[in-house]
Amino acid sequence: MIENRKGLKVLAHLTIIVTLLMVCFPIYIAIIASTQSAEAVVTAPLSLLPGDHFWENYQTALWGSGKTATISAGRMLWVSLVMTFIIAIGKIAISITSAFAIVYFRFPGRMILFWIIFITLMLPVEVRIIPTFDVVANLHLLNSYAGLTIPLIASATATFLFRQFYSTVPDELLEAARVDGAGAMRFFKDILLPLSRPTIAALFVIQFIYGWNQYLWPLLMTTREEMFSISVGLRQMMGSGDALVDWNIVMATTVLMLIPPMIIILIMQKWLVKGLIDSEK
Repeated sequence: MIENRKGLKVLAHLTIIVTLLMVCFPIYIAIIASTQSAEAVVTAPLSLLPGDHFWENYQTALWGSGKTATISAGRMLWVSLVMTFIIAIGKIAISITSAFAIVYFRFPGRMILFWIIFITLMLPVEVRIIPTFDVVANLHLLNSYAGLTIPLIASATATFLFRQFYSTVPDELLEAARVDGAGAMRFFKDILLPLSRPTIAALFVIQFIYGWNQYLWPLLMTTREEMFSISVGLRQMMGSGDALVDWNIVMATTVLMLIPPMIIILIMQKWLVKGLIDSEK
């Protein structure tokens, strides 16, 4: 039992506050820099108060202006959203059906297939990225949503989690469904899917963040600016060498990049926690 001491409470709260400041201060600096003029951002020390270029900077970041006309955050956000939703929904759809087949269908070599899927967790992305790129390039899928998403849809982790969850479902439910004349797909649709909602929601949030933060694969897959994801486009906006960079626009794009995953987490945080720690599982 944890002792209820005032000193421990104060120490715990101080630790939380310090950690929160360490995490949030860089985000605050990015927000402040996104409201400053291009000259003020590179002037030391940077003001910690908001500037008066908020609407101008965010409008330029969203729609592009001048040298950033072809790399606009609006287009990059759209590409990233489409890519991320396809990856998240695709991973869940494939994983939930493959786990259902492994648990509830008896066929030769099913456990061997499961362990082959599980072993792929030990292979880092870098090991598979060159042959995968070669296959996608030969299929002429560069600069396409198919090339950005299809190689990332399969998920051994999600398959393993669904398989473990289905293994805890009582056999009596399956027997009752059979007595009522329900086939395999009806049992899957009417019983397993409703029971899987917390897990599906938690995995959706995790896979959304995974897809949103993808950098290496979109970097290899795209050569045209209109297909840049937000992470790749943000790096392109920073330029290289001694090129002049509008850091206020870069910071505005960075802030815009943070908004979609924050919205997803805020909307689904209840389901995320329930799916991860539900005691019934």
